[in-house]
Amino acid sequence: MDREKILQEAGLAEEDVAISPYNPFDYLETQEEIDEYLQDAFMDDNPEVFIVALGYLARKRGMSKVARLVGVNRESLYRSLSEGGNPGYATVVKVTRALGCRLTVERQTEA
Repeated sequence: MDREKILQEAGLAEEDVAISPYNPFDYLETQEEIDEYLQDAFMDDNPEVFIVALGYLARKRGMSKVARLVGVNRESLYRSLSEGGNPGYATVVKVTRALGCRLTVERQTEA
């Protein structure tokens, strides 16, 4: 079902509806919840899940501030940390550190 049909069925006009971008970090209240979310994203088989999660957290903390700490411009960082973005390893490490986190490696337990 498309957006126009949904609005029509609800008796709403396009100008009556404001849609804001979803950011899961708006709903995580404690540092433990944020850490768990990032850890789960990092452990996902798709590396893009972690990159997008970093982008959500950077937006929550202030993309301009994070970009300044990383040493890149804000627009470039937005693109890198969006779906389909492909930041280099150095950028991921710098963003992670700017967000107060660090990446660690541990031995995988055998299944």
